[in-house]
Amino acid sequence: MWTPTLVLIATTALFSGILLGGGLYEHLAIDPFWPKRPGIVQQRNGGISRRRFWLPAHVAFAVLLVMSVIAAWGRPEMRYPLLVALATHAAARIWSLLDVIPKAAEFERTDPAAVDEAAAVRWTRRSLLRLPLNLVTSGAIFFALMFGSHA
Repeated sequence: MWTPTLVLIATTALFSGILLGGGLYEHLAIDPFWPKRPGIVQQRNGGISRRRFWLPAHVAFAVLLVMSVIAAWGRPEMRYPLLVALATHAAARIWSLLDVIPKAAEFERTDPAAVDEAAAVRWTRRSLLRLPLNLVTSGAIFFALMFGSHA
């Protein structure tokens, strides 16, 4: 039976999948190419605005995840996987705020001709290392949903 808590966790799982898909899209469709053509990630040069997707998506997901933890608090079979999701998501966000986002903003501000291609390639590799954290976050949310729906 679908309870409001399960619907909330399912919505959180959906947003987790959106974030995971967005990350995969960036790593497969954008990151292999922009170090040679930095204008791709520079909105002022006709490129994409990563902030337009990532900022609202991460805010919505964070709110949903916290609400899911609160709603499932009395159900350990859902609470523990959601706490794992919260911890791994927090680790990925802290890493992003301290390293990935400032470097991305620097590449977006730098004149395309002055971007260090080797540094840009290193950034794409470091950014990709967040993927395992995102996979654990998504997997933990799906476990919470699965355990909650069978209880």
